[in-house]
Amino acid sequence: MYRISTADFAALALVFLVSCVTDQEEEEGSVGIAPSAIEYLNALNPNALNPNALNPNALNPNALSLNALSPGALSPAALSAIRAPGEGGDLSRQLLSYVVGCAFTPAQSFSFSWTDGAGTVRNEVYWGLIGLVPSWSDKPLGQTDQQWISACLASRTNWYGVSVTISSRATHPAIDKTGAPELSTYTRQEGAFWGNLFAPSPYLNACYNAANRDHARSLARECAAGHLDDSGAVQECGMIRIVGTCDSYCLPLNLRGMYYPSCVNNLTGIPESTTRVITVFLP
Repeated sequence: MYRISTADFAALALVFLVSCVTDQEEEEGSVGIAPSAIEYLNALNPNALNPNALNPNALNPNALSLNALSPGALSPAALSAIRAPGEGGDLSRQLLSYVVGCAFTPAQSFSFSWTDGAGTVRNEVYWGLIGLVPSWSDKPLGQTDQQWISACLASRTNWYGVSVTISSRATHPAIDKTGAPELSTYTRQEGAFWGNLFAPSPYLNACYNAANRDHARSLARECAAGHLDDSGAVQECGMIRIVGTCDSYCLPLNLRGMYYPSCVNNLTGIPESTTRVITVFLP
């Protein structure tokens, strides 16, 4: 049984990609030019990932990291998860689509087919978006890259399952926005995200900018700010732990690229930090 929270299933409302694939491509994956690649040049990205999709009871992310991110290299368990009909399959496919979006560039894609409960064959093509780890197409995911993908997935999770365009920034060359127009149009710092969803004990962390919590909530961005229930208590987005203010857990913002260079990773015992942090800004 798969848990369903208040967030409904949602696809990428701002991205509609249509592609025809051959039978061979459906089995082996494909690489080509995304029809809407021009939209992604600044890596402004929509987010609507259901928090429940991060639950390893759906597609276990570690099952993806051990092999190349292509249909021919996935384990039988991972292939079974993304081809399953029903709620579990929906969550697995949504997670995979966001994994591909985080890892691949707009020129790369992941194609496969599955059969729904009515016996209809569904052909899926998930295009890349941000390009954090394009090399995952032909080799396993290393630990550093696991942390980048994890931070990306956490940053694109949405309590309501609705799509809100965000500006993602980090030390990573793919989203180092130093000198980009986004710095002057996306000026309200929401917070930051980091962790490792692929670790034996998966974890994801978030911190918030206290001055912008209400603004983030007004834009339906609540996984750093925290969702307020009817009693006023703060609810977290699934497994994403809200640790507190970013100023308390991260080094000061890099003022050229407007991102946190590192944040505290181990919150108990001997503190350790990670530079694999994605800072999110809102308009």
